[in-house]
Order: sequence, then C-alpha cells, then structure tokens
Amino acid sequence: MALSAQEILNNPFLNKNTAFTKEERKAFNLEGVLPPTVRTIEEQAVQVYGQYQSKPTDLEKRIFLMNLFNTNRTLFYHLMSEHVVEFMPIVYDPTVADSIEQYNELFLKPQDAAFLSIDEPENLEATLKNAAGGRDIRLIVVTDSEGILGIGDWGVNGVDIAIGKLMVYTAAAGVNPAQVLPVVIDAGTNNEKLLNDPLYLGNRHKRVRGAEYYDFIDQFVKTSVKLFPEALLHWEDFGRSNAATILEKYQDKITTFNDDIQGTGIVVLAGLLGAMNISKEKLTDQRVLIFGAGTAGVGISNQILDELKRQGLSEEEAKSHFFLVDKQGLLFSDTPDLTPGQKAFVRQRSEFKNSEELTSLEAVVKAVHPTIMIGTSTQPGAFKESIIKEMAAHADRPVIFPLSNPTKLAEAKAEDLIAWTDGKALVATGIPAAPVEFKGVTYEIGQANNALMYPGLGFGIIASTAKRVNGEMLSQAAHALGGIVDTTQPGAAVLPPVAKLTEFSQTIAEVVGQSVLDQKLNKEAITDIKQAVVDMKWEPKYTELSLG
Repeated sequence: MALSAQEILNNPFLNKNTAFTKEERKAFNLEGVLPPTVRTIEEQAVQVYGQYQSKPTDLEKRIFLMNLFNTNRTLFYHLMSEHVVEFMPIVYDPTVADSIEQYNELFLKPQDAAFLSIDEPENLEATLKNAAGGRDIRLIVVTDSEGILGIGDWGVNGVDIAIGKLMVYTAAAGVNPAQVLPVVIDAGTNNEKLLNDPLYLGNRHKRVRGAEYYDFIDQFVKTSVKLFPEALLHWEDFGRSNAATILEKYQDKITTFNDDIQGTGIVVLAGLLGAMNISKEKLTDQRVLIFGAGTAGVGISNQILDELKRQGLSEEEAKSHFFLVDKQGLLFSDTPDLTPGQKAFVRQRSEFKNSEELTSLEAVVKAVHPTIMIGTSTQPGAFKESIIKEMAAHADRPVIFPLSNPTKLAEAKAEDLIAWTDGKALVATGIPAAPVEFKGVTYEIGQANNALMYPGLGFGIIASTAKRVNGEMLSQAAHALGGIVDTTQPGAAVLPPVAKLTEFSQTIAEVVGQSVLDQKLNKEAITDIKQAVVDMKWEPKYTELSLG
C-alpha cells in the first residue's frame, strides 16, 4: 500500500522537504504540497544553520536541532557532519543535562525510543517491536537513568541520554540512524522532585530493586537478542549498584559493553598513553589516584590495571599503583560499605603510619605523592591550588584529569591547573576546554570525552559482526587513540581534538574490527575489515525515493 504525501513528509527517514525532485513530487503525490523551488541538501543546510544561529541559548539551539531530527533525519546529520565540534556539546554533554532536567516541560515527540516500564513486563516485547517499526536494528543504547552524567537519578527523562548517544554514533562513525534504537528502562525514580512534579511522564514510585529489577533486565536482554540478533547492546548511565553487576552477567554471553565502565576507562587510558608519549615516561612507573570511586572511577581503574598487566606487571604489582579516594577518604580493606569494584583496589592500613588521618583528598595526596590524578567525583573545585602544588612538587609532569561533568561539577579548570603547575601539568577535561595561553605557550586541552572512543569502537564491533566484546579489543582501541597524539608540539594535547572525530573514529573502527577478526570472534566471514567498514558506513545524503 502506497504511503500518502503526508505520511512521507511526516517520516523523518523519508522526508527531504524542499529537496524532493520534480519527478518524485509527481510520482508520490507531493505536487503542490511543497513550495515549487527544488533545493539541494547543501542549500537546505545553509538555511537551517542560519536558523540555528539565531537561537540565543544552547538549550534553545538543542530544541531546534531536535525538531530538525524529528522531521528530517538526513538533513540533521548532514548539518551535524559540517559542524560536529559546535554541535557535540549541544546535542550531547553538557547541554543534554539541561534538556533532561526539563524533559517534562519540553516533551514533544518520543524520537523513536522504546519506553519499557517495569510495571508492565508483559508489554516488553511489543514495546521493542513497536519502537523498531520493522527496522533492522544493529545498535541499542539502553539506560535506566539512575546515574545520569553527574546529575544523578532522572527517571524516564534519561531517555535523552540514549538518544543523544546514538546521534554521536551516527555523526562520528556513520552508524545508520535507521538501524539504531534508544531504550529507557523505567524502574521508577528516587528523585523526589520528579515524583512530586505533576508534569512528570514516568512511573510515580521509588526505584524497584532486587530480584524484580534483575528479572526485568534479563527479560529485556533475552528479548533484544531474539528480536535483534545482530545488535550491539550498549549500557549507559546505570547506577553504581547495578552497572557492573549487569555487565559482568552478560559480557561473556552477548555482544555488549558498558560505556561508563569500559568506554570511560578506554578514553582515560588513551589519554594516559598520550601523556606518556609526551613525557617519555612509563605507565608502569606511575602512582594513580582516582578521586571518586563510583562506576566510572572503578571502570577507569580496571582499564588501567588491565593495561599494566599487559605491560608485564603481575596483578599484585599492578594493584599497588592505585589509590582510590571516595567520600570516606582513601579506601582501606576495613572501610565500611565498599562496592565489589572498590574492594579490588583497597589499601592496607599497615602501609601508612597515619591511616586514620587519610580522610581528605589533600591528606592522601601528601601521603602518596601521585603522579596521575583523575577526578570522577562530581565535587566542583575539589582539585584546589594547594593540592595541585603539592602534587606538582613530587612529579616532573603531573597528569591531571578533572573529568566530572557537566561544567558546574568539574574538579578544576584547565587554565588553573596549567598555572598552578607552571605549565608542567598534562591535562584532560571531561567537558570541552579552550586552549590555555601561559608564558608564551599555547596548551591544547584534550577532552577525555567518551565520544572520542565509543563511536569507532561500536562501529568496529558492528561492522566485524563480533560475537563478544573483550579486553583485547578495548586495549587495541586505547592504543590507537593514544597514538594519534602529536608529541612534537609544545603544549600538545594528550588526546586528539574532537574536530578530527570522524577521521579517528574510522581508524578505531578498523583497529577494533581487525582485533575481532584476529581473535576469530566474527559471526560472518570477513576478510577485509577496511572494506567492511566502508560498506557499512552511512552517509547523510538524499537517495532516490522508493517505496516498494
């Protein structure tokens, strides 16, 4: 049955708006329902970008882009490909945090997402089918919204994080937007503001925990594998009590990874490898302090630990390089309420004469003299001048990564870190940071944004038809990204710039895909991974309309 003109114009995958040719307008009953002039996608992009620039705030710019996304997917991605550096912080972090906090007031369309309610497990399969709409789904990003960025539990509003993540996958790596599915698992929320908000669109009860929750997750995984057997399942922003548990249960059974645990870890490891390339030091000689030992902090620790073992250290030797600091201070074996992930990195009180005093970041820095300090604490300004100067006094090139985001939660500003260390610090931030001018040198600041990694990683996994995601692939990806650093430039960044995102996403995809083939973990016979990546890459170009 042929679609009507209105159905075509209302379908974001088919709609070209004023770019429909005269022949298409005649063939598909579009004559007279559009202005007569036929425009190219390049001409449309100029017009739409002008409208975008007229918006006074980042949130209004994001709303405008979401409306374009809702109506013309191809034009949206064509425009984003031309302005990827400018649009990344608008469609994703940090502006996405504002849109999540105001999701109830801003809601217009579900944006092809699947809303899974823990109160209606009998509807789970139908929900996934309805949201997919018969499309060949190759990539699912799922969140339960308990640990959104640095802003916490946002219930069903967190669906925007899955939608934004998938936008970056397409813009950076070329994942076909018709083959992706954002999913939010509404298990309730402990956010009282949402529960008391008459406009809130999610389930109005506290978060469901325990067996009922894990049974629902299991049902979701099994149903997803049944309906979409070729899909990569990407977990996003689950709470610290569930994230690692879920990943560990499924990582050896299906093609899956958790971006907060593994993606963050790989990007930070890549930044550390880049820093070592600049400083000419060895990673195995470093003392690593992680400030904020939640899902991301432990995930980063595990990724660095894996690398240290790959570089020849035993498990015990490798763990001796870590100092994890959380709200209790330095984590010891007798610290109450440790998570399973934290327990792997605790220290013994017998190592320190004054262990009972190591309850603050400053005290720990004075005691252990870290050479690497990574912040995932969401404690704004925690990396104070006195702490940084103490660290710099015992490290030739201190590596300092304040990664918490959005901007208001960062542990420090890049310009302060450069100034306080007299230009010695090797810095990466979790949010975009402008270059820093200091004593005649321009310091480029790397952004340890997962977007540098997960698009290429995920695309390589999909293109290679990987059965599993393992540590070898992640290590190969980190080395590929860390190796892009230009060590010859004074003030060089420890990570490549977002401006080259599409280029190195392809490099990472090829490296990861080759790792899959080398390990014989591919489902389909593939001999040339570069060709497989080329064949799967989607370009934001209009194609001739054909409805059957």
